[in-house]
Amino acid sequence: QVQLVESGGGLVQAGGSLRLSCAASGRTFSIYKMGWYRQAPGKEREFVATINRSGGSTYYADFVKGRFTISSDNAKNTVYLQMNSLKPEDTATYYCNANEYGATYWGQGTQVTVSS
Repeated sequence: QVQLVESGGGLVQAGGSLRLSCAASGRTFSIYKMGWYRQAPGKEREFVATINRSGGSTYYADFVKGRFTISSDNAKNTVYLQMNSLKPEDTATYYCNANEYGATYWGQGTQVTVSS
């Protein structure tokens, strides 16, 4: 089992920045990929970014390219999402995700609200 705890959400004005963190615990040695998804009210959960733990390859949704950066500290079993140039449409609950072969884990989510 893997447990994920997100932090760093909050209220920010448009154009501002936030940094989300996600700390993994438990069977972390089995994780090969971690990432972030988000869900706005009335919408489906959508992919934001992922990072491979081996090699550090990153992948982004088109709508965050150039604004968001995903990174990880494998020694701390933590993944980060640096969000810059935030827009009101980025308002959502952001969920951390971890993958091991045969299982996927989710955090409880952290709210990000961007005011115009």
